[in-house]
Amino acid sequence: MAITQEMIDRINELAKKKKAEGLTEEEAAEQKVLYREYIDAFKANLRAQLEMIEVVEEFESENKFN
Repeated sequence: MAITQEMIDRINELAKKKKAEGLTEEEAAEQKVLYREYIDAFKANLRAQLEMIEVVEEFESENKFN
């Protein structure tokens, strides 16, 4: 699942409210779900980027230091 700007905004809104006045049980549960979705999407994106990396080795000549 892709993270939308609305989800990020809601995560930030809940984080600010948590610091300022605390969250209700429903808001805390919503925050937990949003954090999990965000982390899962981040990990999936990172995994996709890492899978695109191709390691290319260059063979050194035997006389490199001569």
